[in-house]
Amino acid sequence: MRGKMEHTYSWPYANEAGEEEVVTSDVVVLGGGLAGCYAAIAAARKGQSVVLVEKGATERSGSAGTGFDHWESACTNPCSQVTPEEIAQAYVDEQDWYSNGIAHYIECREGYDRLLDMESFGGKVRDTEDEFKGAAFRDEETKLMFAYDYKNKFTLRVWGSTFKPALLKELKRLGVKIYDRTEATGLLTAMVDGKKRGIGAMGMNVHTGRFYIFRAKATVLAMSRPARVWLFNPDMVGLCEFRPMQSIGSGHAMGWRSGMEFTMMEKSVRAEFSAAGRSFPPYGAGNNHNTWYAATMVDARGVEIPYVDRDGRELKTVLERYYPAEGQKFFLKGGVIDNPKYEYRGPETLDFEELMKRGYQLPFYADLSRMPDEERRVIWGMMVGEEGKTKIPVLKNYTDRGFDPKKDMLQSYGTGWQSANFLEQERQFFGAPGGIMHDWDLQTNIEGIYAGGDQLYASDCAGFACATGYYAGRKAAAFAAKSELMEYDREDAEAEKKRLYAPLYVENGMSWKELNMAISKAMQNYCGGIKCEALLKEGLDLLHSFETDIVPKLSCRNPHDLMRTHEVLDILTVSQMVLHACLSREASSEPLCFKRSDYPAEEAVADRKHIVIRQENSEVLKRFVPLNFFGNLKEEYEKRNQDYIREVAERG
Repeated sequence: MRGKMEHTYSWPYANEAGEEEVVTSDVVVLGGGLAGCYAAIAAARKGQSVVLVEKGATERSGSAGTGFDHWESACTNPCSQVTPEEIAQAYVDEQDWYSNGIAHYIECREGYDRLLDMESFGGKVRDTEDEFKGAAFRDEETKLMFAYDYKNKFTLRVWGSTFKPALLKELKRLGVKIYDRTEATGLLTAMVDGKKRGIGAMGMNVHTGRFYIFRAKATVLAMSRPARVWLFNPDMVGLCEFRPMQSIGSGHAMGWRSGMEFTMMEKSVRAEFSAAGRSFPPYGAGNNHNTWYAATMVDARGVEIPYVDRDGRELKTVLERYYPAEGQKFFLKGGVIDNPKYEYRGPETLDFEELMKRGYQLPFYADLSRMPDEERRVIWGMMVGEEGKTKIPVLKNYTDRGFDPKKDMLQSYGTGWQSANFLEQERQFFGAPGGIMHDWDLQTNIEGIYAGGDQLYASDCAGFACATGYYAGRKAAAFAAKSELMEYDREDAEAEKKRLYAPLYVENGMSWKELNMAISKAMQNYCGGIKCEALLKEGLDLLHSFETDIVPKLSCRNPHDLMRTHEVLDILTVSQMVLHACLSREASSEPLCFKRSDYPAEEAVADRKHIVIRQENSEVLKRFVPLNFFGNLKEEYEKRNQDYIREVAERG
């Protein structure tokens, strides 16, 4: 029967391709990672009915599904020596104002509140078993544990592997209706009083093929940043990204197709957090970045590579590595806060060529045996055990095979935390990448659609995701409370069903892997490290040819293949967005890691601006937004959040 999948082998789930179900709620949240879970919790706490749509299984889905080891910017914790204003501004300054001041301030102002929520849900936030009692990074009264900066105490070490199960438990307690194994594929919109409004979404069950229409008064986009755009290895699919395989930026593609605004999509950095089938898993090789900061590094002879502070003073003890220099207020992740006054920043950069010039001999190693016991145990045991994808492939496997950090070393490869040297054209969305443009409510240019976490431009880590997700959820709930449920256009649903099921009708066609590989090679060739108008336009022409010549030939055998095909169609859309954004920026920009041979001059600081793009009737439109458009962070936040401020004050 047309629309039904025929299998050459037994498929373990019901065949529901072509069947349809309409689900109604006040708020629909798309994405069940940290941001999505917190968005759903916030909306449910406001008394709204909530549906959560997650492509994987909410209990372990998203970038934090396997865990994470630290929580940044908990500026309001009782031990903190910094204010939300100071750290949020530091992020903005560090990123040369190509930064999301609104989201960073929300992260800094509300991040610790979300940790307290997590603790009440059952997540582990404190050293309750006194495993690290007496350590310099532990506060004995609160039992909170700190990372990186032991003086200012605004980044917490946490047991992130406990967080997603705790969130699932709370979602169920609040009555959130969860649709696991269901991919969101498209947004529903309508014109209301001359303005486009979000009225829900569409999706498909990735086990059975059932089609869903999610009607809602407000929508929250909380899906992943893009991935597999420049890098993809079809033979080692599961190792191609640091983040989960299914996190590829579908929310960006959905938003683009609906006319949503994006900014900084021209920014891409040389690959770092990507295995690409030819390197070690991140944090599985010796280094001293993030999870491993500040591991002792030695050369082939066992000669220690010294750390230096901001002013170039050599640090004599391990403990000194975790404190600012004299006169330095604070630092972010191992020293990045203000311009150093010296030429060599110490082993945290692990610039191999520079170190060899100074007489150090390859190979280099991380030697935890030279560190105090509590520092060694908190790196190898807690942080390596809690960070994403490290508990089993790194901590357990290495330990089972005899690695003992008290006496053994791990070899270091590449620079910093990299475990392979990537080519200049091999790039990815990392380091405050592009994403959705929004206002102070985290509302997009489409009324009633909000965004949080990695959907936002210049997104960050776990604390950022949780804080912005919760914020978007409560703003969406307020919108839903004063809005009516709108009717959707039946033609939109039929068009989406036709698009989604098309590969089921193709026999002996091409697989999604072939198209993903073709896109990656095209982006390397036409949108690599150095760009120009001719290359970018050729790239767009090539991607368009993929749409006309390859997409109609894609073939699927089951819903899993169909899901992967939909992902690659979204990767194709995201790639086109990137090329359009690159064409729109007619200047080179070091802060955006952006070079054009036809516009080689670096943009003047006075000329820096956000280029915001959207699609309307197949035409790409752009506008310019000042980098400081968000205004005074504290004043603008407090203008709009007096209800939340009172709520926090009442909780004490």
